[in-house]
Amino acid sequence: MKLPVIRHLQRNNDAQKLENALEVLENFCEHRSVTDQEMDVIGELVTNICGALEVHQKIAEGVPERDAANGFAQKVLGSIDR
Repeated sequence: MKLPVIRHLQRNNDAQKLENALEVLENFCEHRSVTDQEMDVIGELVTNICGALEVHQKIAEGVPERDAANGFAQKVLGSIDR
């Protein structure tokens, strides 16, 4: 997860574009020839896209952009620490 990437994705893409990209990546992962290394890269991309989608949602709810992005980062880091 890279917060600058999440912010970039959120600022430069609407939610529909991000959801479409997420769907394509998830579908790609289902193919049997995808390697572990490719899965790792896709996992990172998926995390960043999901972060951008969550930031979009929080901003729509009235949360400032910075707080929305930091909140997602804390949520991910908190789940890793468990």
